[in-house]
Amino acid sequence: MVTVAAVTVLVRQGRDRFLEILIGDLAFLGGMVFKVLAGCLIGSFLALLVPRETVQRWVGGESGLVGLIVGTAVGIVMPGGGVTIFPMASAFLLIGADVGAIVAFMTSWMLLGFNRALVWELPFFGGDFIIWRSLVALPLPILAGLLARLVVRLLARPDKGGA
Repeated sequence: MVTVAAVTVLVRQGRDRFLEILIGDLAFLGGMVFKVLAGCLIGSFLALLVPRETVQRWVGGESGLVGLIVGTAVGIVMPGGGVTIFPMASAFLLIGADVGAIVAFMTSWMLLGFNRALVWELPFFGGDFIIWRSLVALPLPILAGLLARLVVRLLARPDKGGA
């Protein structure tokens, strides 16, 4: 599809426009590569700096509802974009965090992120909107985390059907 689009631009709009778009896209890609590398480094450093015992106690497999609440709370206050959040979530999984807590973290970051609400939603929609949207969305990270735990248990269960 990219090749077809590039050839179409080349034929319809000429070589100068084609090169302008190509250079812009390469510049965008170059900027993103450094952001992705920085996010991966942050995730790697996080995995090395945060004690495994602390992670397992607060958001590990035995953390129960507390782990889902902690994951949700951290997701709400965590600044940054997907380029940093996804590597951080991956790092927490590597050092012993529960899948349910990570799903709660990611879901709350996407639905309830304080940074996004403050920068984007408050100026455009006002405080009432943020309050109502947050109240409606607040249980969703917990429910998503519980569902993730259930799916992991079902997938980990040995097959009893026998073949």
